[in-house]
Amino acid sequence: EVKVVESGGGLVHPGGSLRLSCEASGFSKSVLSMNWFRQAPGKERELVARIFPVSGTTNYADSVQGRCTISRGNGRNTASLEMNNLQPRDTAMSICCPRTTYDYWGQRAQVPVSS
Repeated sequence: EVKVVESGGGLVHPGGSLRLSCEASGFSKSVLSMNWFRQAPGKERELVARIFPVSGTTNYADSVQGRCTISRGNGRNTASLEMNNLQPRDTAMSICCPRTTYDYWGQRAQVPVSS
């Protein structure tokens, strides 16, 4: 059984930082990439960052470039996402998504940014 557990969401004040973690297990195929999406109220889901575990290659959305770092965790199929200088426009629901030949969606973590 595939399990995707995300942790670390919560209220952040403008200018603050947040670190999210994702642990995934139970895959019968190799995880090709660990992806983080977010969805703001009334907006479409956006791919924020992803990392390819084997090569360590990372990609970021323009909206978070320079403020966001995704990294591999110590365990297999784990990753962390650190976001800095968060602003109210970053308020969204965060979703970790390991990808094999399918996408596996973790439970959502709320990331409200408000004073």
